[in-house]
This record gives sequence, structure tokens and C-alpha cells, in this order.
Amino acid sequence: MSEVKISAEPRTEFGKGGARRTRRAGKVPAVLYGHGEKPKHIALPSREFAAAIRKGGANQLFAIDITDGTQVLALPKAIQRDPIRDTFEHVDLILVRRGEKVTVEVPVQLTGEAARDTLIVHDHDTLSVTADATKVPDHLEASIEGLEAGTLVTAGDVQLPAGVELAADSELTVASVTAAPTAEQLEATLPEVEVATDEAEAEVGETTEGSEGADAAPAAEGDEAAETRAEA
Repeated sequence: MSEVKISAEPRTEFGKGGARRTRRAGKVPAVLYGHGEKPKHIALPSREFAAAIRKGGANQLFAIDITDGTQVLALPKAIQRDPIRDTFEHVDLILVRRGEKVTVEVPVQLTGEAARDTLIVHDHDTLSVTADATKVPDHLEASIEGLEAGTLVTAGDVQLPAGVELAADSELTVASVTAAPTAEQLEATLPEVEVATDEAEAEVGETTEGSEGADAAPAAEGDEAAETRAEA
């Protein structure tokens, strides 16, 4: 994965209020730490950072040029997003050096097609691997081509690029192949669904009848009062 050059500026405002003002200015609040150095608070340009993550993924390597003259290499360690606005709220970045080994979580993509009449369960969509900080793969691949029901794809089956080592347990299940339900099995579940629907409708009917009875009493009382006034 190639590094992305990005500018940054030191951040002097902290806390929720400072973070909100940073985001309103079109920047992402971030913290740089690692190698025993004191954490440094910085602000990254939102658009450039978002574009880099969309293209390179959560393990994108950044060459950060800070306006105080500092130049560093860093990998995202933790990214906080706003799920509604789909924006970045905060980023933790860990300092790295060229040639340094790092352990990161890398997405796993399943390739190929399993045998007919099977279903695939993707048990783990990331794997922990160790790689050169400047050569972290953006994804890994595991083949499910032609696999029959009952087959497991483990971490040890995943293809690793040169220089990348598996940090996870090799027996960890990445994906499992199961038999797809038959038409008869699907039909067998229909009566259960129909019974549940009938019971729900019966409960609704009982609730409605009870409500109508409750409304009838006040109406009757109103009629008696009207009759009393008429007689008076």
C-alpha cells in the first residue's frame, strides 16, 4: 500500500467544544502517539483524509507534514465515525518507521463460488497479521471455489502476500460452508408462521373488544344523565 501525503496543524483546543470547532472548520481531530513520545494533538483536513480512507482502507499509511515542521509516518489505530452523517469524529494515529513491523487487522475477502445448494457464513471478516509498516496489504483473499457443505475455511487457508505473517490462530474459522435449506424444509416452517400470525390477530381482536366495552359504559351513563335532566 502506497503512503498518502497529508498536511496537518497542531491543535490547541481540547475537549468536546474544541473538537466541535475543529470539525466545523472542515478538519478531523486526531492524536499522534507511539515510540515513547508524548502524544501530539493535530487536525487533519476532512476531505483529504476521507478520500484516503475510502481508497486505501482503515490501514492506509499516512506521511503527515505538520505545520510546526514535523514530518512523520503514521497508521490509523482507531477511527471514530458519525454513523448518521457518515463523517469522521476523531482519529488515533500510531507513529511508525520504515522497516518496522506492525500487527494490524486486515479485511478478508472471499473469492470464487462454493458448490451448488450451499450457503456461506463469513465468521471473521478481518485477520490479525504482522507486516512491514509500509507494506500492509489493503485486504487478504480466501478461496471458497467449489467447496462442499461442511467445509471450513481457516486463517491458515488465507493467502498471505510475501513478507506478511499470520498473527491470528491458524485454526480460527474465517468462513463455513453449510447446506442450503430445501424447499421441503422451508415449507415445513410455514405452518409455524401461520399459527403465530393467527395468535397475534386473536390477541388484537380481544384487545379491541375490551376497548369497545370500556367505551360503552360512559356512553350509557351519559344517556341516563340526559334522561334525568329531561325529567327535571
